[in-house]
Amino acid sequence: MGGMCALRMRPDEVDVDAPLVRRLVAGRFPQWAGLPVRRLRSSGTENAMFRLGTELVVRLPRHPGAVGGVAHVQRWLPRLAPRLPFASPEPLGRGEAGHGFPWPWSVYRWLDGVNPVAGEVEDPDALARDLAAYITALRAVDTAQAPACSRGVPLATRDASTREAIARLAGRVDQAAVTRLWEEALTVPEHGGAPVWAHGDLSPGNVLADGGRLSAVIDYDCAGVGDPAVDLIVAWNLLPAGARGVFREAVGADDPQWARGRGWALSVSLIQLPYYWDTNPALAANARHTVREILAERG
Repeated sequence: MGGMCALRMRPDEVDVDAPLVRRLVAGRFPQWAGLPVRRLRSSGTENAMFRLGTELVVRLPRHPGAVGGVAHVQRWLPRLAPRLPFASPEPLGRGEAGHGFPWPWSVYRWLDGVNPVAGEVEDPDALARDLAAYITALRAVDTAQAPACSRGVPLATRDASTREAIARLAGRVDQAAVTRLWEEALTVPEHGGAPVWAHGDLSPGNVLADGGRLSAVIDYDCAGVGDPAVDLIVAWNLLPAGARGVFREAVGADDPQWARGRGWALSVSLIQLPYYWDTNPALAANARHTVREILAERG
């Protein structure tokens, strides 16, 4: 696990540092009290990550909106992980509020790997096939009693927020071009099949690679059932244009699903840009990259 941002991104974020994490761990898990604690720089926006010794990682919500993810992941990831072809975070313990920290938090087993960088993928076709295999396996998991994917919804539900983001990006993106592409995405037929499991946030920061191949997928806070097109965003936020055909064929996306996936990638990136432009440089850079890729493909 690894990445890039410890800046405050929201006014309601709480301060979390290594001494606080040491106190929390010592109070809840005395068997790990003597292990060194080191903050991990990450492009993630919802949780603060601290490495605990060499085998563990502590994950704590950064703001109130992220708190629900603790119980969500602890409940559903053990059901999903055994059915997936690549590693997932393994929950090892749940901590409670204390020492001034107001919410529950988690301890996971450490996963080795690096976040691939868009534009610098070592083996794009191999990674494309790996990502497709992951998505295909996830879609096949039984959906009985499964929660809704917070992002597996019709694109039209994001219309107002996407247009607001475009308005805020005057001088920073080609507003006319991205508006045209967004309106084009809104005309695509909605998902007509049964809802299936989706990760919901397949971005470079949630993918781990080893030797150019996919080794793990992390951060299941958004995971649930809905339109599977949302997981196709990785075709534009990570994979180069030359590998997209490999990915699309392997994942079996028809024209409407592919178009919805592109619409999701566009919407997510446009909404991220004005919000994180100054506070999360790595995430903003990937959002700019994604918009450029979509404009190059469709412009």
